[in-house]
Amino acid sequence: MLATPLLAAPLTRDQLEPMIVAPYALGEPVNDAGVWSLLNSGGGEAGYVFETGPLAPLPGFSGQPINILVLIDLEGTFIDTRLLAHNEPIFVSGLGEAPLRDFLTQYRGHSIHEPLVVGTAYGNSGGSELVYLDGVTKATASVRIAHESILAATLAVAREKLQGISAGPPPRPDPDHSEALDWEGALAEGLIRHLRVTNAEVDTAFAGSIWADDDPEAAEDPDAPFIDLYAIDIGPPALAQALLDADSLADVQRLASLSPDDEPLLLIEAGRQGLVSSEFVRNTAPDLVSAQQDGLPLALRDADLSVSLGEGVPEELSDATVMVLRLDRRLGFDPSREWQLSLIAERQHGMFQPEAGSRDFALTMGLPERFFLRPEAVTQLPPWLSAIQIRMVDLILLGVGLLALTALLLRQSRLAAQRHYTAIRLAVLAVVIGFVGFWGQGQLSIVTPLAVLRGVMQGGGLEVLLYDPFSLLVWVAAILGFVLWGRGLFCGWLCPFGAMQEFAHHLGRRLGLPQWQPPRSLGRALLWTGPAALAVLVLTSFIAPQHTETVAEIEPFKTAITMHFDRPWPYLLWAGGWLAVSMVWFKGFCRSICPLGALMRLGGLLRLRKWIPRRVQCGSPCQLCKVKCNYAAIGTKGEIRYSECFQCLDCVKIHDDPKLCVPLIIAARQRSRAA
Repeated sequence: MLATPLLAAPLTRDQLEPMIVAPYALGEPVNDAGVWSLLNSGGGEAGYVFETGPLAPLPGFSGQPINILVLIDLEGTFIDTRLLAHNEPIFVSGLGEAPLRDFLTQYRGHSIHEPLVVGTAYGNSGGSELVYLDGVTKATASVRIAHESILAATLAVAREKLQGISAGPPPRPDPDHSEALDWEGALAEGLIRHLRVTNAEVDTAFAGSIWADDDPEAAEDPDAPFIDLYAIDIGPPALAQALLDADSLADVQRLASLSPDDEPLLLIEAGRQGLVSSEFVRNTAPDLVSAQQDGLPLALRDADLSVSLGEGVPEELSDATVMVLRLDRRLGFDPSREWQLSLIAERQHGMFQPEAGSRDFALTMGLPERFFLRPEAVTQLPPWLSAIQIRMVDLILLGVGLLALTALLLRQSRLAAQRHYTAIRLAVLAVVIGFVGFWGQGQLSIVTPLAVLRGVMQGGGLEVLLYDPFSLLVWVAAILGFVLWGRGLFCGWLCPFGAMQEFAHHLGRRLGLPQWQPPRSLGRALLWTGPAALAVLVLTSFIAPQHTETVAEIEPFKTAITMHFDRPWPYLLWAGGWLAVSMVWFKGFCRSICPLGALMRLGGLLRLRKWIPRRVQCGSPCQLCKVKCNYAAIGTKGEIRYSECFQCLDCVKIHDDPKLCVPLIIAARQRSRAA
C-alpha cells in the first residue's frame, strides 16, 4: 500500500469507477472535495461516494491521513468502507494491512445515526444504544484515527447532502471572555441544564413492557429521583472557573491545551441511575450517556479526569457522581447550537440470560454565542499550495543549500584545490543523506517520472509533482544541472543512496578491503543493465501498471531512505547488499542497474558545455586521470564520457594541481632545466 501525501487530490473518475461494484454505479461529482453521487441499477440516486482523506485529513502516526473510501445510502447507512492508502507504521511493517481491512468491514449495515464507538461492550450492555466496533490489538490508536476520519468525513457529507446543513468551521471557546458567574445565576440563565426524573416517571416509561415491574425500589419510593443530572459545558473558561476547584480547573485547562479540538462537558448526577455501569473502563465511551445534534450522533468519550467541585456548588451535590466527558468539534459538533444529551435508564428482566431494555431521557443543551469565537470560513487552498505552506521551512533550507552547492560547483577549480576537499565533499554528502534523504524524503525515484509519463500519455497532467514540493525542488535542481554538468549534479551530489554508497566505499578503504574494478569489456556491458531495467519499468507501467510498484523495488531507495531500513528481510538484503558491494566496487549500483541513473544519462544530453578542462597531453601520453577515475568515465584518449561522470572533481583536482598533473610537472622541469 502506498503512502498518501497529506491533503492529496481526490481520486479521478477513472480511478474510482473500478471500485464501485454492482448494483451500484458512479454518478457525477457533487463538489471538488471528492464527493460523488452513487447510482442504483436503474440510474437513480442511491447515495454518495467519498474519501476521508480530502474531507477529514486527520494525521495518523506517520503524519499522513488514513484515506478510506466510504459509500453511504440516502439514509446515512454505510454500504461499504474500503482502505485506499495509509502509512501507519504498525500496519506497514508490523501487523500487516489485514487487521485494518477487517476492522473496516464492521461499518457495513450500520448507520451514521447510530452512536458508533471503538471498543468492547463491557458487561451486559444489551440495554445500551452504543454500537461497539471491535478494535485491533496493538493498534488501538491508529484504529481510532481511522474511525474518527470516517465519522468526520461522513458527518460532513450527511450534514450538507442528506440534511442540507452547512458544516462550517465550529466555534471555539473564547479564552478572553470573562464574567462573574455563580451556581444560581448560571442555572437560572440555562448555562447549567438540569434533568430530574423520578422513579414514578421511569415506571411510566417502562409501563406496558416486560420490564414494567423489574425495579421494586422505584415502587417503594415513587417520588425519589431516579435521575438528578446537572450538565454544564465547561469549555468556556468562565463556566469552568465558577464550578471547579483550583486543581480541577488546572486539569481542565491542561486538557484544553493538549486537545484543543475537544469540548469538555461536566456531568453531576445525584440520582440512583449514575452515569456509567459497574463495568465501565476509563477513557472510553460512557455506556449510559449518549448525545446527538441535528439528528446525528455525537461521539462522547471519557476525559479521564478526576475533578472536584468548587465552593459555590450546592452542598447537597457533594456526594454526587461527577464526570468529565469530551466531544470532538472536528466531527461537526457546534456547542453554541442546540444539541441533546440523553441518559439511558436500563432494566433487566429474567434470572437466567436476562433480557435488557432501556429508555432515554433527554436534556437539551447549548450555550449562548457570547462564550465562543466563531472563525470565518476558511477558503481551502489548493492541495499543492497547502503542501508548499506545510513544508515552507524545509523548502527554504533546501533552496539555500542548492544555491550554495551550485555556487561552489561553478567555482570547481577552487573547490577541488582545497586541501580538505574530501572532507568538504563528505560533509555535503552527509547533509544530503540526513536532510534531503531521511528528513526531507527527497530521494528521487524512477516511480515519479513513470507516473508523470503515464499521466501525460493517458490525458492527465503533472499535478502529481506538486504534492511533494520538496522532491520537486530536487527534480528542478537536477534538470537545471543537466544543462551545466549533465547527470553529475544529482548522481554525484544530491542522491542520498548514492551518498550512502560513497561512505560505504570509504569504510571499505578504512577496513583495508580489496577494491575491485570490472574489466573494461564487463564494465561497458554493465552500463546497459540500467537502460534495460528502465525499459522493463516503462513497459510494466503501461502493460501491467498494477505491478509497477513491485518492479520498482529494483531501486533500494524506498528501503534505505523512505523506510529507514524498517522492512522485511528480502528488502533489507537487497539494499544492504548493494551498500556492501560498494565497499569493494565503487558505487556499484549507480554504475550498473540503477534505472534512475539510466534516465539521468538521457537528461545529460541537455548539457551545453564541456565543463571538465583537458590538455593536449591528456590521454596521450598522460593516463593519470583515467587511472584515478573511480567511475571509469575517462576514455583511453583522455576524453570525458559525461554520461558516466558523477562530478566528483578528482580529475579537475589533478588537472589544476602542478604537483599532480604530469604535463604540468614535465613542463616545470623543462623550465627549470632551461633556467
